[in-house]
Amino acid sequence: MSEITKVGVIGAGNIFGAYAKASETFPQFEIVAVADLDVERAKTRAAEFSIAKGCSVDELLADEEIELVIGLAIPSAHGSLGVRVLEANKHYYTEKPLSVTREQAQKMLQIAQERGLRVGCAPDTFFGGGLQTCRKLIDDGWIGEPIGAFAAMNSGGPEGWHPDPEFFFKPGAGPMFDMGPYYLTALTMLLGPTRRVSGATRITRAQRMITSKPKYGTMIDVEVPTYVTGTMEFVSGPVATIQTTFDVNHGNLPIMEIYGTHGTLSCPDPNGFGGPVRLQRDGEKMEVPLTHGYNENFRGIGVADMCNAIRSGRAHRASGELAFHVLDLMHSFHDSSDQGQHIEMASTCERPAPLPMGLRNGELDA
Repeated sequence: MSEITKVGVIGAGNIFGAYAKASETFPQFEIVAVADLDVERAKTRAAEFSIAKGCSVDELLADEEIELVIGLAIPSAHGSLGVRVLEANKHYYTEKPLSVTREQAQKMLQIAQERGLRVGCAPDTFFGGGLQTCRKLIDDGWIGEPIGAFAAMNSGGPEGWHPDPEFFFKPGAGPMFDMGPYYLTALTMLLGPTRRVSGATRITRAQRMITSKPKYGTMIDVEVPTYVTGTMEFVSGPVATIQTTFDVNHGNLPIMEIYGTHGTLSCPDPNGFGGPVRLQRDGEKMEVPLTHGYNENFRGIGVADMCNAIRSGRAHRASGELAFHVLDLMHSFHDSSDQGQHIEMASTCERPAPLPMGLRNGELDA
């Protein structure tokens, strides 16, 4: 078995370019084929990035050279695509969320376990130097015992900038399912899994008008909550509040903070890789130099880490179990609001291992 994992990509849309560039940065994997429902688009994208083959999905899944498939389909197809990939005896790494439903995600994880395969899932921004520095500060005791956290994603909504924003307001999307994975994955990496949640949600406007081109003036029927708040009780003890919304154009809340018995840690945007990281304790405020690399846009590092882990037998960090816990959390905030009660989490996961210090770009631990 080659040390370089041969990878196929299904989905030749906008985000494909980030993974194609990652293949050039990380020696752990090589993209050898790209497939799409539109085969001509797949061939065009393959030529653009000097990839050997653009082809149909069936052709890619039949290629015995390909060990791992990156799924870049629309969110509603993540689960069904994952099942197809795993049943073709290939490892599967998908864009977030892991699936739209818990049931589809559980089916993927079950097939993977039965066949000795791996499932991985974005986001992998928590590999970045910003959040890895936060992890080291927490683990080294700089804020004392973590007691709480706060996270907020305030946005006026995507209808003013996205060329086709309707899907953001349909089941499987909304502010929590679209952006929540970044915040929830980061909080889980920093503080561990959650044992219980509560949530409150609302739909602020039943219809929204697209003000971007080419669909300016088109009305969207809103089918999911656009203002979602939740509280999280972590197994390790801290309590957190999270807010995600498409209804707030102006706000002054911090993006993410971790509170401890001896200080407060202001974390960078979990939708990015770099800083700044700010620490306040005993009246002293400081910006902390980043302890780790990967501070630019290194989307795809989760795939490289997964490839290394497959070769060495260790756990990969952007795991299916982590992504399922995040998916379960997002559903549970909505469930709690609908049912008017706390939700005890049925899922859990291991806290992803921190990255070693001193890694150069393209380098990961074995």
